[in-house]
Amino acid sequence: MCLATVYKESDDSVIFKNVAKIEVDGNKLTLRDIMGDEKIVEGRILMVDLANSIVKLACE
Repeated sequence: MCLATVYKESDDSVIFKNVAKIEVDGNKLTLRDIMGDEKIVEGRILMVDLANSIVKLACE
């Protein structure tokens, strides 16, 4: 199973952990973890590193 930690690119702060699914709708990103909890952020995906389970976002 590939679970990711999502980071804010500007300061490398953690936005959400154990992310199993990311849905993209324009600049709206819905992050969903393995427990079904979700967080919605505005931004864009800059990088996905599947080998290290890292996603970096550009967001406010």
